[in-house]
Amino acid sequence: MGKRLTWYIMGALVLGGLLGWALNASWSGTPEGVARLKDAAYYLDIPTQMFLHLIKMIIAPLVVSTLVVGIAHMGTGSAIGRIGLKAFLWFVSASLVSLTLGLLMVNLLQPGVGVNLALPAVDASSGVDRSAFDLAKFLIHIVPTSALDAMATNDILQLVVFSLFFGVGLAAVGEAGAPLVRGLEALVAVMLTVTGYVMLFAPIAVFCAIAKALATNGVKIVGDLAIFMGSFYLGLFVLWLFLLGACFLVIGSRTGTLIRYLRDPILLGFSTASSEAAYPRTLDALDRFGVPPKIASFVLPLGYSFNLDGSMMYMTFASIFIAQAYGIDLSWSTMIQMLLILMITSKGIAGVPRASLVVITGTLAQFNIPEAGILLILAVDQFLDMGRTATNVVGNAVASVVVARWEGQLDNPAEAEPDVRPILPPVTPERDSFISK
Repeated sequence: MGKRLTWYIMGALVLGGLLGWALNASWSGTPEGVARLKDAAYYLDIPTQMFLHLIKMIIAPLVVSTLVVGIAHMGTGSAIGRIGLKAFLWFVSASLVSLTLGLLMVNLLQPGVGVNLALPAVDASSGVDRSAFDLAKFLIHIVPTSALDAMATNDILQLVVFSLFFGVGLAAVGEAGAPLVRGLEALVAVMLTVTGYVMLFAPIAVFCAIAKALATNGVKIVGDLAIFMGSFYLGLFVLWLFLLGACFLVIGSRTGTLIRYLRDPILLGFSTASSEAAYPRTLDALDRFGVPPKIASFVLPLGYSFNLDGSMMYMTFASIFIAQAYGIDLSWSTMIQMLLILMITSKGIAGVPRASLVVITGTLAQFNIPEAGILLILAVDQFLDMGRTATNVVGNAVASVVVARWEGQLDNPAEAEPDVRPILPPVTPERDSFISK
């Protein structure tokens, strides 16, 4: 099913693009046509939102069950601390590489030079709500007031904190908690099966999402900022080389196999621009690749909160692009200072809508760069978000694999390739039980 699903998604991507282009070309020339485009975009968005709601429906039980069981089977607090420290070291290193690479690529390619935007009024606003991020609020927000509320809102960071405490407590009670562990293991198997059902709707969601994006914006907006978009995607390509090169140094030739296992979540993340949509498939792919669930279910949710490599590269790239577009010359010391600020503020973007834009807008104001410049890239942000999301999937998958190898617990891949694995995996101790891991 996996291989067919990949082709279905790719086909939906192409067909959706053609439909969106045709609708925009046919209707964008007249007021009546613009009204029709608005209606078409409204209805095209319905299947996409339904699919994303289905994904959100399974996120909380999947994250909590896998993470709690994984922590419970780590056995000791020292094992949790050791794995957490290794993951943190990787996250910090990957963040610095992503931010630095964005800084270097935008200065090398200089996509904003020659745009020559006129400086806006001092009080001009970007329209992006910067109040969404506040360091004090973020630190307080990490700790949930209610586990049910965290599940209801799909706040992954709060779910991680709750699951961490619950899993440690479950490990501490020992045999008394064994029935609960077995129940959660069964829940994991059920949720992975439900994930298989939900993924059947992915091609429809991808078709509608791409059609809406091109119908609304047209190909002209892509052409207008083609140099900026092309430069950024070239930067993402270089970032992939760094991430996969680091992975190759750790696991060798198995890196190619990892990419094959990740093709579905990468394509799904790219086409929907949603990390949540890719999360269940990424977790399943890592399990089949040989990463123990107790490690993948611990590192992956943390990565989606603290290790968004594609998003972090975009922050430095977009910030300096806007400065270039306004003809503002920044010294290297200023740009390095900007990088360090983004290194800190990017760790608080979990759960913030359009998080990258929020952080970029706040950073521009600190360096006297007109924050209204964010409007320059807002129109194509959807297309850039697709590449960022796919990169985030790769970065977090590599982090999980590297930590598993550092722990000496990276198993051999499952014999069944992901493209022939059935939707209904058999529930056996050898395959689906976390105890055997």
